[in-house]
Amino acid sequence: MAKILIAEDDRISQKLASKIVEELGHTAFVSPHGKHAYEALTACNDFDLLITDIMMPEMDGQQLIQTLRGDQQFTNFPIIIMSAVVGLGEISELLKLGATLFMAKPLDRAELQDYIKRCLHKKAGKPAPDRASSS
Repeated sequence: MAKILIAEDDRISQKLASKIVEELGHTAFVSPHGKHAYEALTACNDFDLLITDIMMPEMDGQQLIQTLRGDQQFTNFPIIIMSAVVGLGEISELLKLGATLFMAKPLDRAELQDYIKRCLHKKAGKPAPDRASSS
């Protein structure tokens, strides 16, 4: 079972993402913004994955990625970005900054489950599961 941190300020998205994480048998922890998520990650470095929104108060998702990637212990930490308000250029920039995967909102249950499985397999050093067999 993995510990997954969800940085999201929207209550509906928090609940949906948490439910999807828990359906996979993992534990979801919610942070209301990027600064809180960063503090949680650095205080307790036993999370397996971060799922973050882009537009949040105090520290947005882009700042969060930059801050994490600048910290040696989070160089290869898996980060899934979820957002409803970015175009292809912004997605490309987020991936260049160090996001592992991007998914558009509203969240698609099967897609998020697939992304979570892929990130956790990669973190564990295993090959990604075949998408057809992971549904």
